[in-house]
Amino acid sequence: MAVLQVGMADLKVAKVPDILSSAGLGSCIGICLWDPITRIGGLAHIMLPSSALARNTDNKAKFADTAIPALVQEMERIGAMKSRLVAKIAGGAQMFALTEASSIMKIGERNAESSLETLRKMGIKLLHAETGANYGRSITFKTETGQLHIRTIEYGERIV
Repeated sequence: MAVLQVGMADLKVAKVPDILSSAGLGSCIGICLWDPITRIGGLAHIMLPSSALARNTDNKAKFADTAIPALVQEMERIGAMKSRLVAKIAGGAQMFALTEASSIMKIGERNAESSLETLRKMGIKLLHAETGANYGRSITFKTETGQLHIRTIEYGERIV
């Protein structure tokens, strides 16, 4: 069994019994996809909601709207079926207090909204979302069970 680390603006896929892990999700979102039949999992650590306004879109893993389709494609390449995929997401915190309620600065909230919208458009069922608040999270995703272990510094741990 290997533990594959997924960094910021990165995505990886794994087969059972390997584990996918991502640390330091602040406003970023960890998007976990899983095929329960083949037990193939995927994890994308996205930074931004949309590639639409970006000057450079070479890194598909950076944006919610391009990372999820790229992750699905990679998972299908090793045997997963899109029709069976389910999703769990975590992150999207508002890490800094804002003096102005500008939605452009609410990156975490926008990341969560874009992730959910992209999953919906692709027909992928969301099983769990833990987003928002003002604290970071680190996650571990088990391909064997589809369990997502969410760790925080001040608010404990959960397995969903």
